[in-house]
Amino acid sequence: MDKGYFQVYTGEGKGKTTAALGLCLRALGAGLRVYLGQFIKGGRYSEIKALETLAVALDGTLAVRQFGLGRFIRNGPSPEDMAAAREGLVEARAALVSGDWDLVVLDELNVAAHVGLVTEHDIIDLAAARHPGVELLVTGRYATPAVIEAADLVTEMRPIRHYFDKGVMARKGIES
Repeated sequence: MDKGYFQVYTGEGKGKTTAALGLCLRALGAGLRVYLGQFIKGGRYSEIKALETLAVALDGTLAVRQFGLGRFIRNGPSPEDMAAAREGLVEARAALVSGDWDLVVLDELNVAAHVGLVTEHDIIDLAAARHPGVELLVTGRYATPAVIEAADLVTEMRPIRHYFDKGVMARKGIES
């Protein structure tokens, strides 16, 4: 691509990561190289298992990295959480400036900023530093007004109805 844009998927509704994965799939189908870095999340849940299988089949055109310990951060991040996020920022910057990737997705980076793992400035700085042909997508609730202002495309997921409100827990293959 000659020019990559900065996209943000945010909001309280379900589907930000799922939409990001759809974009990854579309990009891969078009022959683009995709780097997916997940912040906060960790573990081998269904979508990661599928992506790892796909990454092997695509041999180098898909990278999947997790920079989280897979737990909620409620009372401030631990030193381990901070170290994982710092590692993620370093790798994300390298992916964005290298020109080796056409699409870089930084999943839950807005949440990482909200809980103090990174800053709003870190997100904006990553977007500004990227290679001109790299498309960047940042997901997660709590996108700040400055991040929204810096983005070229912003999509807000808004809940209208969710069966979770009736006590339905996450179902394997659907929500997890």
